[in-house]
Amino acid sequence: MLKKRTSLFLASIMTAILVCGIVALVRSETRGPTGWEKGQPSVNEIEDLLSRMTLSEKIGQMNMPCVYEAGLGKDEQSKVEGVRKFTAGTYVQGIGPAGGFFTLANTILHQGARQQATFFNELQKIALEETRLKIPLLETEEGTHGLMASGGTIFPEGLGIGSTWNMDLVKQIYAVAAREGRAVGIHQLFTLVVEPNRDPRLGRNEEGFSEDPYLCSRIAEAIVHGTQGSDVSGPEQVVAGLCHYPGQSQPASGMERGAMEISERMLREVFLRPWVAGIKNAGALGVMATYPAIDGVPTHSSYQILTKILREELGFQGLVLGEGGGIGTLEYERLAPSQKEAGAWALGAGLDVGISFEPGYMDPLIRSVEEGRVARELIDRSVRRILLQKFKLGLFEHPYVDVDHAVEISHAGPHQDLALRTAREGIVLLKNENQLLPLSRTVKSIAVIGPNANHQRNQLGDYIAHHILQEVVTVYEGIKRKVPPTTKVTYVKGCNVMGTAVNELAAAQKVAREADVAVVVVGENERRAPDGTDGEGKDVASLDLTGLQEDLVKAVFETGKPTVVVLINGRPLSVRWIAEHVPAILEAWNCGEQGGAALADILFGDTNPSGHLSITIPRHVGQLPAYYNYKPSKEYWVRRAGYVDMPATPLFEFGRGLSYTQFEYGNLQITPVSIPPAGEVIVSLEVKNTGARQGEEVVQLYLRDEFSTVTRPVKELKSFRKISLNPGESQTVKFRLTPQELCMLDRNMEWVVEPGNFEVMVGRSSEDIRLRGEFLVKE
Repeated sequence: MLKKRTSLFLASIMTAILVCGIVALVRSETRGPTGWEKGQPSVNEIEDLLSRMTLSEKIGQMNMPCVYEAGLGKDEQSKVEGVRKFTAGTYVQGIGPAGGFFTLANTILHQGARQQATFFNELQKIALEETRLKIPLLETEEGTHGLMASGGTIFPEGLGIGSTWNMDLVKQIYAVAAREGRAVGIHQLFTLVVEPNRDPRLGRNEEGFSEDPYLCSRIAEAIVHGTQGSDVSGPEQVVAGLCHYPGQSQPASGMERGAMEISERMLREVFLRPWVAGIKNAGALGVMATYPAIDGVPTHSSYQILTKILREELGFQGLVLGEGGGIGTLEYERLAPSQKEAGAWALGAGLDVGISFEPGYMDPLIRSVEEGRVARELIDRSVRRILLQKFKLGLFEHPYVDVDHAVEISHAGPHQDLALRTAREGIVLLKNENQLLPLSRTVKSIAVIGPNANHQRNQLGDYIAHHILQEVVTVYEGIKRKVPPTTKVTYVKGCNVMGTAVNELAAAQKVAREADVAVVVVGENERRAPDGTDGEGKDVASLDLTGLQEDLVKAVFETGKPTVVVLINGRPLSVRWIAEHVPAILEAWNCGEQGGAALADILFGDTNPSGHLSITIPRHVGQLPAYYNYKPSKEYWVRRAGYVDMPATPLFEFGRGLSYTQFEYGNLQITPVSIPPAGEVIVSLEVKNTGARQGEEVVQLYLRDEFSTVTRPVKELKSFRKISLNPGESQTVKFRLTPQELCMLDRNMEWVVEPGNFEVMVGRSSEDIRLRGEFLVKE
């Protein structure tokens, strides 16, 4: 029975592959521009190289395995020899030289830029001198919030970047990651997570930037512009590998790899929008297929998602990489009985590169071709794309790097300064009762308490190097450096993030009583800890503080001393008791290597906080989904009835961010007040700093379509601007609304601008709306 089903399965694969358009798949890659820039080949050059490759060599190019995979060796030394041999094409019998490697530097090169650049040069020398066709390697590393390799600058992660609302800053962050990566010999940075965060229970959502598709779209464009620049072959540019296409952040039960049970409308209105921005608008050349099944079809097998939408609709011209073990998703989702069938299906769908040493893209794939079960044209299609990517990067002309230059670039002073600036701008002041903050410099004693107050790796987040070479400034260290030597700063851990093994609540109370002010730093810990709570594969059922942390905050608060709570975490936490009782709260997120210095700057007023939440913080996990742009059916109960046991409103709303100064909004102008569907509207207003100190404000514009033919959100972010104002200074802020901001998917799933009234809302957050107006779209 199984044999019969397998035969039918393979037959269906072949039918799908042939019927779904080999010709269409091939022609998009064989048609090139008439004038190639320097470093770009003619179509004939690629086809000539492709024609001289054996099937074994082609399959080798399609494998760029993660070096942490056991298939390349059990320990660091065996992996070093494994990658050398795979580069030469002598590691796996019947498989030619590797196309490149993924996460090589982070896995086996822990001494910094000199070692990394030297070893990558060595591998390129093997590829160019010891292989038949002399094809250079394509090296890929993670770049989620800085180059993930020892010595790379570590920026705040995910929501810490998103909460800056500063697109120029985002571009600079990823330009630094690209510069540091290219200097050591890395050509692609992946795990640049542009999908909206829609369920904070998912551990790896800490990699993402926001719940909002518009904000994610602007971030996606900034990332691509920063990494790829205007010429990806440049000495400081790399490919932007956007993840995880087309999304995985709203999985069933909030659990890793859970199916995305969403409609096509939600797919297109929410999840695809950042990909349109990053690929169609900005030209990203890298995509990683997501784990989940979407509408019952695992993405690694979806021709609709990986080819029809990605390449035909969005015009994608780069490489599609699998997720770690991604081909295997077809097995555990019970679409394929083995890796052989799974690999054939993934190839037909449009997956170019395997990164996990999976059999589906190795010998079983060769056998499928030889048996006539997989068309050779499909192999050629992926290899053609791989060769083109290497030509685009200029690797055939410039495969080697300057080792001394790599050392000079890695973790350079300006890069550290940028990490500090990012941390400052991403910290959000959530509450400041009676202006407890900023703290006075005359304070005589400070108690610094909590499991994250003096823990370096916990404040860095996920996707960081295994071996950290640079100093990481913790909150405790940052405060000590900020205050005069005469100020007494006392540290007590208090408890662990998880469990009850460490219980120093009495000690924490003692130092708090003896201090003038207490700073309590709680939240989440890194996923590689034995009891890690956040990061990939670290999903949660509750968003409350874990372990004894809330008890610790209560114990300190009960001393009666002024208390500040600092949250260091990768996901929103439902800190209801803290929000009600503690006078001052700072959300620092995973704040990077300079996070402690940035927090000290804000605690003592050297920096005025300017971060605004890029995600909603719910009161309780039972409110999920909690994102602000919900549909009208929820609005009635949120505003009027709520839940029986608590309000339905968020604990802290999307866009919220307090300041040490005050801003006044006025003089809203909307012109014209009536437009045709193809028209544009200019919205202008005045913002004035009415406080006593300089500050930065994030001016947010939301729209509501008052009546429509399908259900629309109660409000949607459509533009924003971050401005800086001195005391008493005013600035005119203008927004331009085009059909792109006004359009919607109608009942026929077509993007249209429907006639009717649109309400304009401008303010400091999704709830703190300061100005309202409207305009009409005429029939």
